[in-house]
Amino acid sequence: MDKRLIAILAATATEFIYGINHTVAKGLMPHVIQPFGFIVLRVGGAAILFWILSLFTKSEKIAPRDWWRFLACALFGMVLNMLMFFKGLSLSTPINSAVSMTITPVLLLLLTALILRERITLIKTLGIIFGLSGALVLILFQEKSQSNAPNIPLGNLLFVLNAISYSFYLILVKPLVSKYKAITLLKYFFLIAFCINLPVGYSEFIQVEWLQLTTSEIMQMVFVVVATSFLTYLFNIFALKQLSPSTVGVFIYLQPVVATVFAILVGADTINALRVGAAALIFMGVYLSTRKPKKPLVIP
Repeated sequence: MDKRLIAILAATATEFIYGINHTVAKGLMPHVIQPFGFIVLRVGGAAILFWILSLFTKSEKIAPRDWWRFLACALFGMVLNMLMFFKGLSLSTPINSAVSMTITPVLLLLLTALILRERITLIKTLGIIFGLSGALVLILFQEKSQSNAPNIPLGNLLFVLNAISYSFYLILVKPLVSKYKAITLLKYFFLIAFCINLPVGYSEFIQVEWLQLTTSEIMQMVFVVVATSFLTYLFNIFALKQLSPSTVGVFIYLQPVVATVFAILVGADTINALRVGAAALIFMGVYLSTRKPKKPLVIP
């Protein structure tokens, strides 16, 4: 099978898993496990899985000059973005989180332009404006709270910070994926992230009444560790080997579709006009900011 097609399927599977995760993770917080404690479980569990998998692959030596990038990838990809996302999810709703994440392609374009000094066209500038406007609508004009979401505006703001952090990760990790195997990258990323996250989430982690967990709660935690952490990051690295960060970023707008359908089906959230309007603004921003210019017609 064509490697590019496999990469597209991997990126699609990643977003489907993430879409379901919005509801699954929300269902556990904060009454079963608090957000920062959840991150310790998530990152620690994934680190163990990646290191076990690495036992069956040939080890690689990391160039000394690359260690700073390994640290930065772990910080933006497995620390800041996860902490912001899970804390935001505990304060807001699954559909809000999924809609907010769709701003990632717009942020990727903006950050790529700022970091790599790429020129932004007028159309792409309009895309950035539309996308950021949609995010601001969610932050400023949403209802303040509901029964399972105590601070929706703050939660939505944390989702945007999460998207910014994840965008940095996609940019930083791209040069490494052509030099090292996915397992090599991820075993070190998650080990570094676990060491950073442990002091932050330890107190919440030890508060969990592990012996009192139901089978359903255990299975939901397994899903978050195995599917949302282990498989998605593995799939994402593979996708980045064949596709550009901006292309991988575009797949993220599958998330609100999956998340909305799943959340409504299980009764975890509802849709309203404001969320639809914000999603429309963000989708328009994504479309404009990722639109390729037409090649000029050459008349022989």
